Amino acid sequence: MKKHVLIKLIILMLAVSSLSACSSSGQEASGNTTKDGKVIVDFWTFWGSETRRPVIEKIIKDFNSSQDRIVVKHTFLPFGDIWTKNLASIAAGNPADVVINDINSVAHRAKQQQATDLTQYIDTHFKDQFYPHLWDTVQYDGKPYAVPFNTDTRLLFYNKKAFREAGLNPERPPQTWEELEEYSKKLDIKEGKSYKQVGFYPLWGSMGEASWMAFGDDGKGYFQEDGNVTIHTPEKVKTMEWILSWQERLGRENVQALKAEFGSESTNPFISGKVAMWADVATFYTQIRDYGGDMEIGAAPIPAKTADSPHYSEGGGFVAEVPKGSSHPKEAMEFIKYLTGKEAQMHWAVSNFDNAANIEAAEQAAQSLEGRDKEVYTLANENLENTIMFPVPIHYPDYSSALKAQIDLIIMGSQTPEEGLKEGEKRVKAMKN
Repeated sequence: MKKHVLIKLIILMLAVSSLSACSSSGQEASGNTTKDGKVIVDFWTFWGSETRRPVIEKIIKDFNSSQDRIVVKHTFLPFGDIWTKNLASIAAGNPADVVINDINSVAHRAKQQQATDLTQYIDTHFKDQFYPHLWDTVQYDGKPYAVPFNTDTRLLFYNKKAFREAGLNPERPPQTWEELEEYSKKLDIKEGKSYKQVGFYPLWGSMGEASWMAFGDDGKGYFQEDGNVTIHTPEKVKTMEWILSWQERLGRENVQALKAEFGSESTNPFISGKVAMWADVATFYTQIRDYGGDMEIGAAPIPAKTADSPHYSEGGGFVAEVPKGSSHPKEAMEFIKYLTGKEAQMHWAVSNFDNAANIEAAEQAAQSLEGRDKEVYTLANENLENTIMFPVPIHYPDYSSALKAQIDLIIMGSQTPEEGLKEGEKRVKAMKN
């Protein structure tokens, strides 16, 4: 799901908090205790796959066995549905006790009084377990309203065989945007007017215009902590011009035609050999590992704008949250402490090749792996140092739809980057609530 679509979905779901009529789904927490007096903690996740469900249910089983006061009951709800049902149950006064939720919208739920302030349930050193940029994201007005569970970061994956065939050193990936362009041109294989192989295209994979514009503007996103809107800046204009230069070189029709052929798993364009370099979340490596056969790949940080710039990446992830109105917030927090503790986090990370939010667990997970798995996971951990979170701004919750319309006009050539970003900033500022 594209980032702007996900953000818009989250904001739409926030709006349903006043609609208690949805609460008859039958999924609400009962707030009951067991016959022998144990407190039932209702835990909602969207992890229902053959890979993830057994992992989370083992963690729950281990927690239930570790003490005799609490029983965690797991409810699976489809991705997206879980959040609408969560908000509806909060409005109806009978929410679950723990919900897995999006990290970049925590502050919105806190502001709307849809999440519980966890301050009274944790000590001052609790936050030290987690990567600082994640802990910063779960706070609102200086108070934590969730606990980080997992996160992600972006890497550049590249095809070493394609590098050798193009005369490039397979052990030296591009370090800067300039080198990224140079490598890409050497890796392009054109047949007539179309391409058999494209070296790289910045808007493929899991990185969009917003990411590149932030990286090109010294890590500054669209909104600053002081409230300033920084959509229309000289560096973001230059970055959009740089993105357009890739489209102009490859041809808009070629870009669109290639994208239309893209699939997942073995038909992913990087795995199938249609694209030689691919920017994606670190967990994309599992697709390469599982469907790429004997494909020889390398992984590296996203190239920096210049040799003096950091190798920025965008990050996201999920949190464990106690919905406002939970019947058992104290017991819910006890389970969350276990869920985000070293043992459970390490099990989740190793089983799913996922970036753990718990620092010690992430480091030990890397040490437990071997070969290329270990190399990529270690790189992903190291990459978190330059990973930036872009929370949905409190005062501009639905900015993405207005801005995306302007970005689309720029990409289609209907507006210049200067015109489109200027108009986009104007429209976003007018939406302030």
